[in-house]
Amino acid sequence: MKSNSLNEQQLQKIKSHPGFIAALDQSGGSTPKALALYGIKEGAWSNEDEMFAIVHQMRTRMITSPSFTGERLIGAILFENTMDRDINGQPTADYLWNAKSVVPFLKVDKGLDPEKEGVQLMKPLPALAALLDKAKAKRIFGTKMRSVIKQANPQGIKDVVDQQFELAAQIIAAGLIPIVEPEIDIHCPQKANAEELLKAAILEKLNQLPADQLVMLKLTLPEQDNFYAAFVKHPKVLRVVALSGGYSRDEANNRLHRNHGVVASFSRALAEGLSAQQSAAEFNATLDKSIQSIFEASNT
Repeated sequence: MKSNSLNEQQLQKIKSHPGFIAALDQSGGSTPKALALYGIKEGAWSNEDEMFAIVHQMRTRMITSPSFTGERLIGAILFENTMDRDINGQPTADYLWNAKSVVPFLKVDKGLDPEKEGVQLMKPLPALAALLDKAKAKRIFGTKMRSVIKQANPQGIKDVVDQQFELAAQIIAAGLIPIVEPEIDIHCPQKANAEELLKAAILEKLNQLPADQLVMLKLTLPEQDNFYAAFVKHPKVLRVVALSGGYSRDEANNRLHRNHGVVASFSRALAEGLSAQQSAAEFNATLDKSIQSIFEASNT
């Protein structure tokens, strides 16, 4: 990978520093739900711009908290609206790296197609090249894109992995590191079987990657402990991270703890217990406790 010294520093941070990734990338569809959990009801804004301004206040409160630093966090995933805004007078990605030593990532998918063959592929991304150019200009290190597997359907899972790695190639060509996220729904009736199919499909793609190309993998915590150990050791995989996927923080941490070499990339589980109504001291203490528990589960 062609890299300047900044990229090299960030690459080393993601590759080997203890810690986990904060997923702060809820976008349009999931935002009202995230705000409701934070104690802000749907009537608190009258249009999308106001809603995103409130989200940015929440994100800013988390990112500027004294507990949110590169000591326990290696990266943070943003959605485009957050990337386009500033924190304390700096573009968000710059603030994350310059003030917090946290590596910035960008969610690049635009949501999911309806379910077909037991999976939801990503919606087409005709503007991806322009978004990647913008991300580079904003000093984003890597990207994330999510599809969802609902059934252990071999064709559907192959389609998901094909699409993920096709887009990953475009992202790598633009000089960014892709986080490939083929989420298996935790309610999938044959979850372990889906994991077998997914693992085989991903391994095939990893083994075809050119020598200088790296990806990250973001996966649902598996039914069998250390099931993704081959990915943790794979020379083409920079880091394997896990999503909380609807598990409570305790359940997600317990599962993560049993999967060595995998670190968290939690969203809802990270923000669990935070509320707009908390004082600064309460908010910071709650976030600190959350970060510490996820850090410990990620790095044992």
